[in-house]
Amino acid sequence: MRKFDTKVQHLKYKVLREVARLAWEDQLLDHIIDIPKTIVPGKIPTMRCCVYKERAIVTERVKLAMGGNKKNPNIIEVLDIACDECPAAGYEVTDSCRGCLAHRCEDVCKRGAISFDYNHVAHIDKTKCVECGQCAKVCPYTAIANRKRPCQNACKIKAITIGDDNAAHIDNEKCISCGACVYQCPFGAIMDKSFILDVISMLKNAKEGGSHVYAVIAPAISSQFSYAKRGQVVSGLKALGFHTVVEAALGADIVSDSEAKELVEKGFLTSSCCPAFVKYIETAFPTLKEHISHNLSPMAAISAYIKKVDPTCKVVFIGPCTAKKMEIQKDSVKPYVDSVLTFEELQALFDSRDLEIMEMEELPLDNASFFGRIFARSGGLTDAVLQALKEQESDFEVKPCVCDGIEACRTALLKKSKNVLDANFIEGMACLGGCIGGAGCLTHGEKNRALVDNYGRDAMEQTIQGALKQLQ
Repeated sequence: MRKFDTKVQHLKYKVLREVARLAWEDQLLDHIIDIPKTIVPGKIPTMRCCVYKERAIVTERVKLAMGGNKKNPNIIEVLDIACDECPAAGYEVTDSCRGCLAHRCEDVCKRGAISFDYNHVAHIDKTKCVECGQCAKVCPYTAIANRKRPCQNACKIKAITIGDDNAAHIDNEKCISCGACVYQCPFGAIMDKSFILDVISMLKNAKEGGSHVYAVIAPAISSQFSYAKRGQVVSGLKALGFHTVVEAALGADIVSDSEAKELVEKGFLTSSCCPAFVKYIETAFPTLKEHISHNLSPMAAISAYIKKVDPTCKVVFIGPCTAKKMEIQKDSVKPYVDSVLTFEELQALFDSRDLEIMEMEELPLDNASFFGRIFARSGGLTDAVLQALKEQESDFEVKPCVCDGIEACRTALLKKSKNVLDANFIEGMACLGGCIGGAGCLTHGEKNRALVDNYGRDAMEQTIQGALKQLQ
């Protein structure tokens, strides 16, 4: 039974599970120092030089599981003690260099950084090299490699640099909290802060007669918890103490209906559903900021409706996205969403209560339409907007540009900023494949897109207006 892609995720999960288990029992403060030994027992190291370093790293992970550094506004943090194993040499000449006669690498280097020794092997002078990569492009043997760290390769907006301490550093002004570095770091040295203790507190308070707690589930759930059925996940949420489980996809129906009208009114829009994409526009393409849809994201839209119906309730969004943890800190969203959990954290919550969800009965989850549910994958939002226009009997001609992954988003936004992109609607998703590629997913796979479409076809409502009738 495979619950996670990597052992890094599994380690993160074990820490979250133990923190949650102790929190349920009101024993966290008394036993917090015991968690590292629980996670790393014995005296034989399995990951690092010694168990003491392994436990020290787990201690830092515990801090992140409990909310992290309150002085750091970013949801993504580097565990300095864990970040020390990766080479960061930049461009290097490998053993594949044949000492050819062409010397294309030397000729293309405008800084004179490349020379040849007596064996005719190329060398790069790091004091002159500016990391332009031209030498690597022209080498006929591909003998020049770029030794970038995995986190730097993952971060397509170049928010990560390597400091004098040889550890990664995140530029909070550039960071869009997409979590790509979290998922790609092979040592787990970068982690998203967790609000799992806040959620447990809400659920315990609800059990004692306090406010109801609603779970808003992202449509990407259709590609997760593959060892159980979707209805059993709903049962598990109920067993944890959630009062009601609502599809964020119903919020997607709200957004697609409103966004279609806004597109007709303004003539050009960029989508507002992915908070990382929105932040990227704001920081890297400020001239396009005015064109971001003024609609709330599906998460916030359905949460606003829930708060209208039950004003004293608490709302927890559960999905694949680390950037949602930043989104709920925005003034426009804060009144509606009280906390965010990733699918990784939900798995830890289930196991902290020893819930075997695959043995539970199936409960229904049938709030949204087909089009709301397919928001989870790239292109789903565009399909939904086209459907909304059709249902509104609008003859507006949509020229969409669908982008998944920040590199594709950058290309589209750059072209649009220079007026060379013939599109009037840009759907942007920071993660490859859309939300199904989010850093907070348990697993990532080729079948995820098909699973989302199947989930959409299972919807009771096949039209957006049919789903929205529930809200009237």
